[in-house]
Amino acid sequence: MRPSRDIGDLDPLGGDETVFGPELGEFPNADDRARAVDEGEAMKTGTTTVGLRTEGGVVLATDMRASLGHMVSSKDVQKVEQIHPRGALTIAGSVSAAQNLIQTLKAETNLYEARRGKEMSMRALSTLTGNLLRSGAFYIVQPILGGIDEEGAHVFSIDPAGGMTEEEYTVTGSGSQYALGVLEQEYDEDMSVEEAKTVAARAIKSAVERDLASGNGINVAVVTEEGVEITRHKEIDELLAAEA
Repeated sequence: MRPSRDIGDLDPLGGDETVFGPELGEFPNADDRARAVDEGEAMKTGTTTVGLRTEGGVVLATDMRASLGHMVSSKDVQKVEQIHPRGALTIAGSVSAAQNLIQTLKAETNLYEARRGKEMSMRALSTLTGNLLRSGAFYIVQPILGGIDEEGAHVFSIDPAGGMTEEEYTVTGSGSQYALGVLEQEYDEDMSVEEAKTVAARAIKSAVERDLASGNGINVAVVTEEGVEITRHKEIDELLAAEA
């Protein structure tokens, strides 16, 4: 353990401890965890995820593939989950960390509502998510948070280090550059929720056609004042035909 005068030079993710530690985010085996992710020993979602804000709500969409190194480890991964009565979260990155993050956020939002008698705001939920990621306890996860509160619809992009920005639309994952091109061309702030579903599906389809780590279908979450509805479609073209 280093003396406290060197605290500014410590690296909690690298396993350094202080006189105040161990604390959340300090992991003696952090190097092993990082190596497992980098070398493909941990299951990752690969992923393309998108989020769009409309006047009537939020649309989140993801593909359904998980990878293990160069192998497709699963073709049926749920990458968007409800974590709030009127909020949902997409996941990209390490599967185990993402699943743990989702369970933690569900518990925290339930506790908040039980203690205060009201729903957590989307800004508070995004801050909580960023703080959890910043702690280092959820190694390599990049979520999109979408939901509705008293202020209206919100989409937050949250990076793996906990940085948070509110956007009209955003993307994450290995296929994000392909999906973003579609959103840049087709997004309109006045579009309806149904129109946003179509644009989101086209964005995911574009990524699936070019990104090897994305594929095997689409998950779509629609968040409105009434709550969260999540649907799964193995064929993106069938969803697009139904929305036409």
